[in-house]
Amino acid sequence: MVGAGIPPVGTPAGMRRINQRAVLDLLRRGGAATRPQVAKDTGLSKPTVSQALLALEGAGLARATGHTSTGTGRSAVLYEADPTAGHVLGIDIGREHLRVAVSDLGRTTVARRDARNTARSGSALIGAVGRLAAAIVAEAGLTAEDIVVRVLGSPGVADPVKRCFRHAPNLPGWGRAGLLDDLEAALGPDLVVENDANLTAVGEWESGAARGASVFGCVTIGTGVGMGLMVDGRVFRGATGAAGEIGYLPYGRMRSAGEPGQPPARGHLEEATAARSVVRGARELGLGTAKSAREVFRLARDGDELAQRAVAAEADRLAYTVASVAAVIDPELIVLGGGVGTAADLLLEPIDRALRAFTPLVPTVVQGELGDDAVLTGAISVGLRAAEGLVFERRVGAV
Repeated sequence: MVGAGIPPVGTPAGMRRINQRAVLDLLRRGGAATRPQVAKDTGLSKPTVSQALLALEGAGLARATGHTSTGTGRSAVLYEADPTAGHVLGIDIGREHLRVAVSDLGRTTVARRDARNTARSGSALIGAVGRLAAAIVAEAGLTAEDIVVRVLGSPGVADPVKRCFRHAPNLPGWGRAGLLDDLEAALGPDLVVENDANLTAVGEWESGAARGASVFGCVTIGTGVGMGLMVDGRVFRGATGAAGEIGYLPYGRMRSAGEPGQPPARGHLEEATAARSVVRGARELGLGTAKSAREVFRLARDGDELAQRAVAAEADRLAYTVASVAAVIDPELIVLGGGVGTAADLLLEPIDRALRAFTPLVPTVVQGELGDDAVLTGAISVGLRAAEGLVFERRVGAV
């Protein structure tokens, strides 16, 4: 069935829309081009390209951006996709941080703000995120109506029935039924919610350490532990969206932290490998001054023997993690992200050495390139994919 206002594909109006979208997609992917260049690259006739560009200009989707010499003294008009035709809001929610950014359709960040997450309830966190998002949209000189798509990354798995996040024990109240509805009320319509590790994987695949990888996992280690898995450019989610919740892998002789017969809020592997385990291990070795994983890593770089032993133990635990993943999905690449991933200079060599000692399945393990920007980068990428189509349909349909 054809949607309201969208002409059937076989009609002249439908063909015009197809041609316009082809021209716009070319400008978005290839950058500024002249009419003859667009005609050559799309296979469309020059008159068809001229008509498409005229319509796209009228809809505010394309614009003239200058002239270029043809080599015979004559100049040709250059056209580009207008990046201001729409904007995307990206939101990264973590236990310790909140990060929000607005990007135009050209992937230029027009405003960004980072803040500490001091909320200790779901309602307080929703309020804080809503205020931060409103402030950053205003700072960008935009209104809520200018935001085409909003993408929020969070620990856990979105539950479409209870409208909450499952498996997010580090965010109090995040499992309350109806929480997603409250988030949408605070942030606006067209809200896309996604697991933060999945968004990190998308970010690293599009513009980070995993560019070109066909099968890879992005293991994030910070307050919690998770993994985003991508196969042929698509996030693999599993049957219920919980693919990559590797924090629940069994590890060693650890016991359930829940009531008898009840699953634990936090998984065994998360308890063993998350940032707090680095601090715990350092203190058990006698480094009583350690207050954070970052401090342990700093001391290790400075040559502190106890800190180096704590880092070596963390590397062994991470090697177990990588080996478990490798045996199931056979990735060509594992990207280390999150706060602990920033210590890859200390961890990569001992991880590789430990892997080769107990498994023949040894994928390449690398440090993520995006650091603290990984989730936001992925959120903006996901938002732009959706926004490009929405902006075209809304603007062309209105002309």
